[in-house]
Amino acid sequence: MDSDDKPVPFNRPAIAENQLDYVSQSFLSDKISGDGPFTRRVESAMSSILELGESHVLLTPSCTAALEMCALLLELQPGDEIIVPSFTFVSTANAFAMFGAVPVFADVDPVRFNLDPSDVERLLTPRTRAVVVVHYGGVPADLDSLLKICDAAGVPLIEDAAHGLFGSHAGKALGRFGALSTFSFHETKNISCGEGGALVINDERYLERAQIIREKGTDRSRFMQGLVDKYSWVDLGSSYLLADTLAAVLLAQLEDSASIQRRRRAAWRCYSEALAGWADANGVVLPQPLGPVDVDPAHLFAFLLPNPDSRQRFLAHSREHAVSSVFHYLPLNTAPFAQRFGAGVCPITEDISPRLARIPLFSDIEAGEVDRVIEAVVSFRA
Repeated sequence: MDSDDKPVPFNRPAIAENQLDYVSQSFLSDKISGDGPFTRRVESAMSSILELGESHVLLTPSCTAALEMCALLLELQPGDEIIVPSFTFVSTANAFAMFGAVPVFADVDPVRFNLDPSDVERLLTPRTRAVVVVHYGGVPADLDSLLKICDAAGVPLIEDAAHGLFGSHAGKALGRFGALSTFSFHETKNISCGEGGALVINDERYLERAQIIREKGTDRSRFMQGLVDKYSWVDLGSSYLLADTLAAVLLAQLEDSASIQRRRRAAWRCYSEALAGWADANGVVLPQPLGPVDVDPAHLFAFLLPNPDSRQRFLAHSREHAVSSVFHYLPLNTAPFAQRFGAGVCPITEDISPRLARIPLFSDIEAGEVDRVIEAVVSFRA
């Protein structure tokens, strides 16, 4: 099959320059489990990228695991409420529901598809224990308004920054605004080790207990630091460490992040410029330019088609042209499991979800693949 005939995948994991060498080094060392030398180097690299200062990074097996750690750190009781966007991946809600909390589904704004501060304010009750914000596509949410609301209510803001690495607001990296923040290194993310995540602790009050929770509820981290002569079971917890071999993959990817981001942003700009005329002619809403204080990490390229039927026809059209376009989240407030919580109505989420489509955007996408995606898109008539 000629390269021009191969399907353009939705995602293709990139291999960084030193990735295979680091993995080999890890396997040849005497430490491939969690909290090894590559873990320490990644946590240091993440701290530098995010300019964290006194904040702390803990690698985890996934962003879901990091969110579960957030739930444990909040010491949730039955009936406690956590406000989350309806337009997000199930882990954002499920991580808290697993520990007895009631997810309360808030709507999103119609431009960036991020948590709507006015809906959050409407949903606050004395039982609210936290607000979880998701930066959809890595595009910053209205953090100024959300922090003001959370401060007034006396509840922490938690950032689900699964898409957000290399995004920023007002010169400050996403992941630095919440008391707790989580990241994903799943294979579809800008930086990936297949499966992986991180918990960022910006509020020092959570640090010691987070280290215990991450180590199966033991004070092993204090033992490893020489602060106690043995470690014991002292709290709830689970196995929330990332294997050091996967951290080796992450380190290589982070070292190549400037190149990775340059390629992603170049592809994103090509899409934005080449599809503008097609979008205007077909009633399609492309991603909107960000203001001067926000940085988009080019995590994904999504657009809204005029109606659900045109979205379905577009996905079929893409398949016919060997381009793997996909849709995204179904509204969590309409999910079968959510009905046990008495989920309400989220009209913006329920409108955009069946109209949204995503086209291929990944770290080593080739110029010819970008051209083929554009050709497939512009040949579609909504």
